Amino acid sequence: MYENRIVIDPEIRHGKPVIRGTRVPVDIILGSLAGGMSIDEVAEEYGISKDDVLAAIEYAAKTIAKEEIREYAKT
Repeated sequence: MYENRIVIDPEIRHGKPVIRGTRVPVDIILGSLAGGMSIDEVAEEYGISKDDVLAAIEYAAKTIAKEEIREYAKT
């Protein structure tokens, strides 16, 4: 779902992932949710749809799922 709603373009917000057709970055959406705003409140605040907010969450979840966890040596 997020593939149609999230874009990464070096000309927009220095290549940060944003909602297509806007300059609203995914990290701002996630930060607003983490700060206690509801999905509907975030959508209204930034002039995006509820599906855009859900796409940002999905994008973040799939990005984190790809991260590699490494064990660090203790000093």
